[in-house]
Amino acid sequence: LTDLGTFSVEAGRGLCPTIVHGTLHAGLVIDALGTDEQRAALLPALASGKSRATTALGSARDAGVVTPPLRAEARGASWVLNGQVDFVLDAERADYVVVSGRDVATGLNLVCVVATQAASLRLDPLTIMGGQAAACLHFDGVTIEDDLMVLGADGGVTDSQLHRLANTATALLSLDLVGVGEAALQRTVDYTTMRHQFGRPIASFQAAQHLVANMHIALSAARLAARAAVIQLEEGQTATRATAVARMHAATAAKLATLDAHQLHGGMGYVVDTDLHKYSERARVLSTLGGGADVAATWLEGASS
Repeated sequence: LTDLGTFSVEAGRGLCPTIVHGTLHAGLVIDALGTDEQRAALLPALASGKSRATTALGSARDAGVVTPPLRAEARGASWVLNGQVDFVLDAERADYVVVSGRDVATGLNLVCVVATQAASLRLDPLTIMGGQAAACLHFDGVTIEDDLMVLGADGGVTDSQLHRLANTATALLSLDLVGVGEAALQRTVDYTTMRHQFGRPIASFQAAQHLVANMHIALSAARLAARAAVIQLEEGQTATRATAVARMHAATAAKLATLDAHQLHGGMGYVVDTDLHKYSERARVLSTLGGGADVAATWLEGASS
């Protein structure tokens, strides 16, 4: 997991398509909850890039809420899913969506791997900042006949397992935000060193130096907090407290870094002639998806670890 954390930072720095994160998260869910047979059937295609996936285990408004959004009903050897998932990133670009449901007969949680082209599954596209793809998913009697596509069918998936998986996704996305902020910081350092005003580089002015220093301090704290969360998750902990702290730091630092970057660029980052706006858009989307710093602060209430 720490290696994926390193990858996430570099993915953010390079504005890697978010479908890559969705596929990685889906793979982690299957690896954690699936049987050996399910892992052998599902993971190779995801790892090779032949299939792409996205996940919908936590609420888009609050990643700490992992109540399954779907109703699952066993009918013979099949499962029938009904319900709605309000906001799923990259759903139209994915081949599969990993989503949780609750067995109406037993009350146990299930996690299902559903083909996005499945009959009775409707995707309503959403338009959000920066051209990022997302959709609302409507399950109207979606039938899953393959047992390999249902994780936890035997004994169910616990709420603790769902929380840990949601926290893993949040911690890795926090590191992505750190990478976004660090890229904006580096572009700003390069620009202020090159840009001259009043006969000297604007980087030589104390006001500019203070802004850059604050960006660096905030991002360094966010990186440490997110890495601490990833390490705890790798050790098998639920790590809700550490994930909340990581999310709070990363969302705040990414916002600070991109806004101050625009200030030091003279505001020109908002035109498409420079790529700076892309970092701001990514930071805005990822810092609000699953809840911002204010939402993450509520996870600390009652969090034992």
